[in-house]
Amino acid sequence: MVGGGHKGVVLVVDDEPAIRLLCKVNLELDGYEVREAGTLDEARKHLEGPVDVVLLDMHIGRERGEVLLEELIERQIPVAVVTGSTDLATAGARADATLGKPFTIEELEDTVTRLAAQASRRL
Repeated sequence: MVGGGHKGVVLVVDDEPAIRLLCKVNLELDGYEVREAGTLDEARKHLEGPVDVVLLDMHIGRERGEVLLEELIERQIPVAVVTGSTDLATAGARADATLGKPFTIEELEDTVTRLAAQASRRL
């Protein structure tokens, strides 16, 4: 996981380029390597390599994030559900964390830091 001068690898799965960019810029400034996916297929390709934390939007175009959420749970990859329209309690019931849109940079960083620590304990 953590090595090579960074805190870990974060995969941001969201169909909104502005959200992916916001996460990428701020998390990279915080020392994370960030990968981006605008579809579930793109996300699965990134998951072929090491990923420590996933930020997963529940509405990715016409796709449903719950499908990928189940796969991430099986693989024991910590995941934060990111959503602006689904009830957070329902969406996050199986996830390790939830982030409601809009979220602050501090909420983003705190959530990823907590989940990255959780990932390192799972090793």
